[in-house]
Order: sequence, then C-alpha cells, then structure tokens
Amino acid sequence: MAKIGILGAGSWGIALAALLYRNGHEVCIWSPFQEEILLLEKDREYQAKLPGVKIPREMGLTWELKAAAAGKDLLILAVPSQTIRSTARLLRGTMPEGQILLIVSKGIEEQTLLTLSEVVKEELPGAEAAVMSGPSHAEEVGKGIPTSIVVGAERRKTAEYIQDLFMNETFRVYISPDVLGMELGGALKNVVALAAGIADGLGYGDNAKAALITRGIMEISRLGTAMGGKYETFCGLTGIGDLIVTCASVHSRNRRAGMLIGQGYHAQEAMKEVNMVVEGVFSAKAAIRLAERYQVQLPIIEQVNLVLFEGKAAEQAVRDLMVRDRKTEISHLAWEEG
Repeated sequence: MAKIGILGAGSWGIALAALLYRNGHEVCIWSPFQEEILLLEKDREYQAKLPGVKIPREMGLTWELKAAAAGKDLLILAVPSQTIRSTARLLRGTMPEGQILLIVSKGIEEQTLLTLSEVVKEELPGAEAAVMSGPSHAEEVGKGIPTSIVVGAERRKTAEYIQDLFMNETFRVYISPDVLGMELGGALKNVVALAAGIADGLGYGDNAKAALITRGIMEISRLGTAMGGKYETFCGLTGIGDLIVTCASVHSRNRRAGMLIGQGYHAQEAMKEVNMVVEGVFSAKAAIRLAERYQVQLPIIEQVNLVLFEGKAAEQAVRDLMVRDRKTEISHLAWEEG
C-alpha cells in the first residue's frame, strides 16, 4: 500500500482518487478552497461534475496542504494547468528531496511556453516530475470503465513504479520516456478539439470531424517533432488516441465549448456555460507562439486563435481553411515520373 496525496479536488482528481483507493492505497485529496472540501465531506460525492462516483469515508479530504503532501510516496498534481506553478510554489518545504510528482493536468504555460513538467522542475528542482496522459475522461475512469493511458518519466524505474500503483483490470497503463511528446500531444489536442466542437456547433457532419482529427494530428506532430518529441508518440494513446476522444466525446469540455462558439457564443461566454476549465483556450495562444518560434504551419490552430481572440466568425474560419492553396497530403512522398 502506498500513501498518495492528490492536489486538486476536481473531477479528474477525484476519479483518480477513487481508482487508487480501489487498488488498496491510502489516499488524501486536497483543495485550497475550504468550502469545496466541506461540501465533499458532507456529500461524499462531487454531485455537480462527477455524479455517481462515491468518496469513501476512509479517504482523506483536506484544505491544509501539509496534511496532503507530507510523508507521501506519490504526489499527484491535478489542478488546472494555469495554477500548476503557484501550486508547485506552495509545495516548497513540505516534501523531501527526490519526491515523485505525477502531473495529470494538460497544457502549456502561456507566458513562458514551458510544458507543465518544465514548470514544476523550475519551481521544485529537487523533485522528480512524471506525467500521465491519454484518452481518459474522469466520468469513465471514476466508474471503472476500461481505459488505457500512458505514464511518462525520465527514469524507467519511476515510470514502472507509478504504473504498478495505477494498473488494474480496468485501467491499463503503458510507460514512455518521451515526456515532451506526451505533454505536447495532451496540450495541443485540446485546441483541435475546440475546432471540432465549432464544426459540430455549425452543424457540420462526420466528414468535417474526420478531416479535423486527421489534419489536427498532423499539426500536432509537426510542431511536436520540431520541438523534440517523437513521431511515434503522436501516433499513440497520448497523441491520436487522446485527440479522438476529446474531439468526439460528450464528456469533452473543449468540444462542448467549441460547440457553443460555433452556435454564436463568445469564448468567455462558452467557458462560463461549460462551468469547467477549458484548457484549449489557454493553450491556443501558446501553440501559435511556439509555431512561430519553430517555423511550422498550424492552419487549424491559427484559425481557432482568430475565432477565440480576434472575433473572427466561425463560418469564415472554416471557409478560409477550405480555400487555402492546393497541397499534397504527405509532402515527402515522391511521385513516379512519367
């Protein structure tokens, strides 16, 4: 049995807590919001966002960070991506050198363009940062519906340790050394999912959705490999797998926000209506800045930015994507002359 602290009492943090508790581990969930913890203690369920997933009486709930972080074999960062840095700063002095931190949030820090593991390393250089990513909605993981996911770490020993903690008959865990590729896939797919949602909101069909997913993974892998990620990673669970589920699922907050935007909502109105953190909105600007830095073209992500932040009409964005200059689908394939 391991002692595990989960920082973040949202739907994903609670779903992972339920899974780890079923695996026989001692789990404590932390939130900085006292009222949130008091409500969870009362209901023993996150009724608003994760109904049906019970929080056992034996599972710890606290708003005191030291109680959740001290003396733990593993700490899980399940807070929104834009609060990863501030949460990491709060952890200073609460844990030993070499503490394993598993980041399960997805995003790129807009101001610095750092991945979340890079942010954690900057704030907590003595910790060992790992990541978890893949097609895994909290609504399904919390109920024990079969899911496959990937853990990434610099050391194989660390990845295997986390793999053993999570693995069970409904939660299959693979491991990978390509932490960068995993993080980029997880962050950028949210931006493409906004585009897929916009297409749904406009009333477009399966043809458009399939094209967005396929061309979207090309954009993600184009930028990801330019930054040093491995192409194979973008073909796997943390690339195309995560993209498919986020673009197609009724559980996807990014797709839901995109649908509302396609129906005429502004980005802020859509996020308010979804009532959950829409990570793709925060990663969209960072993606374009990275594309400029690495000199790669991201036409779908570029149009998403124009719709989100420049007031461009969604219908016009789709039209501009369709009438771009003619291209070959895969540029490095050679033609037989004749």
